[in-house]
Amino acid sequence: MATLACGCVPRGRRPVASGRAPLTFWNIHAGEASQLQIYAHALERFRDEHPSVPVEMSPLQQDSYKTKLKLAMGAGAPPCVFTSWGGGPFFEYVRAGAVMDLTPRLGAGGFRDRFIPAAFSMATLDGKIYGVPMENSPVALVFYNRAQFARLGVTPPRTWDELVAVVHKLRAAGVAPFALANKSKWPGAMYYMVLATRLLGAAAFDAAATGQGAGLRDPAFVRAGALIQELVRTGAFVEGFQGLDYETGQTRMLLYSGKAAMELMGSWMIPNARDENPAFAAELDFFPFPAIAGGRGDPGELVGSLGDQVYSVSTTCPHPDEAFALIQQLTDEAAVAERLQDGYLPPLKGVRMKDPLMQRLAELVQAAPRVQLWYDQYLPPEVGEAMKDAVQGLFSLSLSPEEAAAQIEAAAAAVRARRAASLAAGAPPGGRR
Repeated sequence: MATLACGCVPRGRRPVASGRAPLTFWNIHAGEASQLQIYAHALERFRDEHPSVPVEMSPLQQDSYKTKLKLAMGAGAPPCVFTSWGGGPFFEYVRAGAVMDLTPRLGAGGFRDRFIPAAFSMATLDGKIYGVPMENSPVALVFYNRAQFARLGVTPPRTWDELVAVVHKLRAAGVAPFALANKSKWPGAMYYMVLATRLLGAAAFDAAATGQGAGLRDPAFVRAGALIQELVRTGAFVEGFQGLDYETGQTRMLLYSGKAAMELMGSWMIPNARDENPAFAAELDFFPFPAIAGGRGDPGELVGSLGDQVYSVSTTCPHPDEAFALIQQLTDEAAVAERLQDGYLPPLKGVRMKDPLMQRLAELVQAAPRVQLWYDQYLPPEVGEAMKDAVQGLFSLSLSPEEAAAQIEAAAAAVRARRAASLAAGAPPGGRR
C-alpha cells in the first residue's frame, strides 16, 4: 500500500525516525476516494499533534475486512483502531476482552454530548461504551423516481394494502415493482426486518432476541415471512432477483433505466445515485415502509443504524491514549463538515443539511422513536447468518414462514445455551477464538 499524503507508513515498514511501532488503523473503505480523503485530512491533523506516532492505515473491502479482523482478534493481534458495525459480532469481541472500554474517555471535555444518545447503543454492553459512532445514519427506506411515479399515476403508499395495490398497478404497466438483488442475502433480509418492526415493534424485538416468550418464533416473525411470500407470489420483484448481485450495482441500474420502480434500500442510495446517475438522482425520492394493519410497531420506527460505523480501540494497542486521540480526529468538526459535504448524515445533535432531500432524511431520523439496528448486526453472528439464510428460503418459497422462524430461533437458542455453559464454566462468553 502506498504512503498516503497524511504521512502514514506502508504496511510492514517500521518508521526509522521514531523507532515506535505504528498505530494501526483498519477500515472498510478501500476504493472510496471521498472517504479516504476525509481520513487523510484527519490523519494530517493527528500527525501535527502527535509527530512521534506513525499511523499505518489499511483500507479493506468489506468481506475481506470481516475475515481479516476475525482472524486478527482470534490471534490476539488486532489493529489499534478499527471500525465495525457494532451489535452482535462486535459484542463477541467485547466479551472476549479484546475491546477497550471508552466510557471514561467519552465524558471528558463534553465529547460524548455532541452525539444523539441512542447512537451509542450499537456499541454499548452492560452499561459500558466500547465505540464511537460516526460516518452516516443509514436507514431502510423505499426509494423511487418521482417522475416515473407521476407518469404511471402512482402515489407513495402509506399502508400495506396500498402497497399491494401499487404493485399490481406497476405490473400492469410492464414495470417491475421492486428491484432486488438477493444473491448476498442481506438485501432481502431488509424486508424481513422492516416487516417485523412494523408487526412486532422494535422494543419487543429486544425481548424476543433474548428468548423471552416465543423468542424469534413469535407470530410476528411468522407473519413477516408470510407477507414476503405474498409479495413474491404477486410478482413484486424483478425477474431473477435471487441471482442478482447488489455489489455490482445491478439493482440501481434497473432503477436508472426505469425497468424497476422502487427499491427498499439503505439511505446510502442517495449519494450512490448522485455519484452514478445525476439525472436520476434529481428525481429520487423516498417514503418509509408502509404501516401494517394490526401491527404493534410504531409507524415512525426505522430500521438501520445511527452511525453506520463504530470506531474502537483494541485492548492490545500499545498507544491507547493516542488511539483515542486518533478517533477524536476522525470524528472532529472538520471531519464532520467533510462528511456533510459528501451527503452523509453523522449521528450528531442538531445536524442541518443544505440539500432538501437530505434534510428530510435528517428530520425523519431525528424524529424516529427508535432506530432498530439491522438484525444481522444486532444478533450474534451465527444467528444473523441463520436469519439471512432463512429469509432467502422465504424468497425462494423453499421454506414456510413457520419453518424460517423456527430455524432462526434454533440458532439463537444454541447461542444462548453456549453462553450459559461458558458462564457456568467461568469462561468469557463467546471466548477468544
